[in-house]
Amino acid sequence: MNNADVQGVQQELDDMAKTLFPGAVRRLAVLQYGDDPIVEPGEVMVRLLAPGQEGEQEGPPVAAFGGPPMKEFQRQVTQRLPEVKRIEVISEDSHGNRAGAFLIRVTGGAEARPDSELTPVMVRLRPAELEIVDTLIGVGIAANRAEAVRWALARISERPAYAQLRERTREIERLKSEF
Repeated sequence: MNNADVQGVQQELDDMAKTLFPGAVRRLAVLQYGDDPIVEPGEVMVRLLAPGQEGEQEGPPVAAFGGPPMKEFQRQVTQRLPEVKRIEVISEDSHGNRAGAFLIRVTGGAEARPDSELTPVMVRLRPAELEIVDTLIGVGIAANRAEAVRWALARISERPAYAQLRERTREIERLKSEF
């Protein structure tokens, strides 16, 4: 999306958010790949900035962003921008400092059913590593960052050295059990 498109959609979504969450949204931002490291190639993220409460420790008031209003917001956002995969809610103190945050994963259809064989894992990558993962997405090897990391791990597991490493690990475990 070009800047004019982003600004138009951003204003439209900002108005909608302020209507659905009266008094709970300071402003809304539409972020694309490159705007924030959390946004993956081909994705868009909507960030809601909420005014924090004085002395707030736990982040944005979750109750203000739950239930039917959030479901309606997600529905309207995905109708307008199907590329949106995340909605982030950040509370800011009166000085504009981040006081707390939470992410809402936007899914639908088959994506909404988690694969029971997969275990969620959080990983922190350096910029060069993130570039590798995003390149795998860009060339079509993976659809998202999780798939790119799974693809890379599968390549490692195919190497003969990995089989030897696993065998040595089993041998060490056997020896430990003898003590």
